[in-house]
Amino acid sequence: MRILIATDAWRPQVNGVVRTYERLDEEFAALGIEADYLTPADFRTVPCPTYPEIRLAVPGYGQVVERLAQRKPDAIHIATEGPVGWMTRKWCLSRRVPFTTAFHTRFPEYLHSRFGIPAAWTYAAQRSFHNAGAGLMVASPTLASELCRRGFERPMPWSRGVDTEVFRPRDIRQFGAGEPVFLYVGRVAIEKNLDAFLRLDLPGQKVVVGTGPMLTELKMRYPDVLFTGKKTGYELADCYASADVFVFPSLTDTFGIVLLEAMASGLPIAAFPVVGPCDNVIAGETGALDGDLRKACLDAMNIDRTRVRNHASTFSWETAARLFISNIESALFAAQGQRIPVRGHRIARRHTERA
Repeated sequence: MRILIATDAWRPQVNGVVRTYERLDEEFAALGIEADYLTPADFRTVPCPTYPEIRLAVPGYGQVVERLAQRKPDAIHIATEGPVGWMTRKWCLSRRVPFTTAFHTRFPEYLHSRFGIPAAWTYAAQRSFHNAGAGLMVASPTLASELCRRGFERPMPWSRGVDTEVFRPRDIRQFGAGEPVFLYVGRVAIEKNLDAFLRLDLPGQKVVVGTGPMLTELKMRYPDVLFTGKKTGYELADCYASADVFVFPSLTDTFGIVLLEAMASGLPIAAFPVVGPCDNVIAGETGALDGDLRKACLDAMNIDRTRVRNHASTFSWETAARLFISNIESALFAAQGQRIPVRGHRIARRHTERA
């Protein structure tokens, strides 16, 4: 089976959406899936307003038609509601080709915090986008329930995984020798609610790993915080292993892959009791969830790190890939009364980015 994934989020961006599809791609070949990607690398791009690190595709509809005609996929999955996603959706609807989508990002809250756009307006646009599909992949039961209350239809469960070989406890201490280390990993942007963490009166060292549009401002406002910049791979794993508590101040994330990476590293979580943490953290066992984030941070320090690591080991990327494919087969073939394409054992094609 050949699946085309249309996404506006792709390398060199570093975020949960990109990391999710990169890891799925590594699993697909062993499952007999040939994956292809329609990304901003296929088109002219412009900097995203207020976030120039992200390049937005500016595709002409004719370009999208040409590329889809060339690739001839058995199934189409639209990952994002950006220009690439909307153009692919238009092509599918014009030809009555069923497709699946995924709800990765709370754009309504992000656009409201950045530009003051009423969240209800953006939710209406997202609802129209996703309800045209044959199935909406959602990362957690809590998020699925919330979206259903907002009028989104046909939710399908789809969790995430973590590489427990890369992210694991190890004997290393890169910072905070002799004192507690409270760690955040992710984008340094307004929607991540970082102020809620950085202004806390906590013992020891606060560390922020990542980059984003607020980095310079937050460095100036919080000179006692260690900002490391972007880290990936084993360098990132070393940061997790060097900390004592992982702090997740976001109120708007839909899952939080960093939660799994932290727990795989043996780090208990301190977070608000919201979507993402509520579904991935067992309160009192793998982390502390509280409306008082400082209390959550202090309570998390007393949690058994071995139990935290064991919980993270129940999440795998192979399981996430199998569930993704099962959703595709169910929504796009079985539900349409069509034969499911045979899975081969070909090596999945890697997307070759333009120079």
